[in-house]
Amino acid sequence: MTITTEIITSAFVMGLAGSLHCIGMCGPLALSLPVAHNNTLSRIAGGLVYNSGRILSYALLGVLFGAMGNLIIASKWQSGLSVALGIVILLYLFTPKKYFHFSSANFFGKPFTWLRQQLGKLFHSAKLSSVFFIGILNGFLPCGLVYLALGSSAITANPLNGGLYMISFGAGTFPLMFATVLMGNFLNQSLRQKMKNAVPVLLFLMAVLLILRGMNLGIPFISPEIGKEHVHDTIGCH
Repeated sequence: MTITTEIITSAFVMGLAGSLHCIGMCGPLALSLPVAHNNTLSRIAGGLVYNSGRILSYALLGVLFGAMGNLIIASKWQSGLSVALGIVILLYLFTPKKYFHFSSANFFGKPFTWLRQQLGKLFHSAKLSSVFFIGILNGFLPCGLVYLALGSSAITANPLNGGLYMISFGAGTFPLMFATVLMGNFLNQSLRQKMKNAVPVLLFLMAVLLILRGMNLGIPFISPEIGKEHVHDTIGCH
């Protein structure tokens, strides 16, 4: 898939809208960063470094998933896979959650348990390098929104495009996540819970957008024609 401004913009919008989910799920981690919370410059530096690490992880995962997509996804399947991804999200929303429960003690949960252990160790250090690695490890923690974005990056079927897609997604999540670190005292538990409650609506809208995108309706930013060459708005290598 050629990476266009429409696709990059859709990734940014996904991240921007999905940052409500980030605050609800990862807000406590961002609020607990080992920075001097009574010092504005310290919070600004911590917020920039933490989010840079997080977005770097997204970029690396995007490169990996873009490469995987390049190996297994034929261009003629890209539209169908976008629709299928949207349908999977709808099924997740409307299927009882007991069917999606996985124990952290099983084989798939062990790597995430290790990640949380490493995060715990980093929180004992007030160095900016520790804050940076907290961001990196945070980017690898299980998150349905990130999985959704990675699924879309895989559909680009190109490592560079997958990385660019995830950088754009991460940039979309940046404003609210940075604000969480900077003005965390104003984000009380009640407000974070309200944001978390909005996530199902957000996922529903994203599922609809993925389905529309796969339908190739030619609607800018909503349903661009996948696979069609747009020389004037293609993001190329320099």
